[in-house]
Amino acid sequence: MSEENKAIARRFFEEVWNEGNVAAIDELVAANYEDHSLPPGMPPGVEGLKQTIGMYQTAFPGTQMTVEDEVAEGHSVVVRWTGRATHTGELMGIPPTGKQVTVTGIEIYRVAGSKIVEHWGEFDQMGMMQQL
Repeated sequence: MSEENKAIARRFFEEVWNEGNVAAIDELVAANYEDHSLPPGMPPGVEGLKQTIGMYQTAFPGTQMTVEDEVAEGHSVVVRWTGRATHTGELMGIPPTGKQVTVTGIEIYRVAGSKIVEHWGEFDQMGMMQQL
């Protein structure tokens, strides 16, 4: 089960982030998804996830996420990642700077029934803002 869950998390990074395929969220994420890390003002659940990813993809089109480490046990998958992108769109009121950024973070996913049902995540927001 752990290897299957790791594959789901990797698909999320590859298809949603790297390929920009937001529609894959419906295939990879459960309808009752709970996200503990959405930015303020985002709706809960899958809709908040889609809006959050859309916000970052608009600000940083062509984002490339590299999975640095992936650890799974039971229903949980932990992913340590590095993201690289260029700021060419508005981000939360910040106009495009054209600057390249490199950001790191860690995500924890709970998987059930071959779908992501819960998420916690942290990334270096301060480092990202300093690079902008």
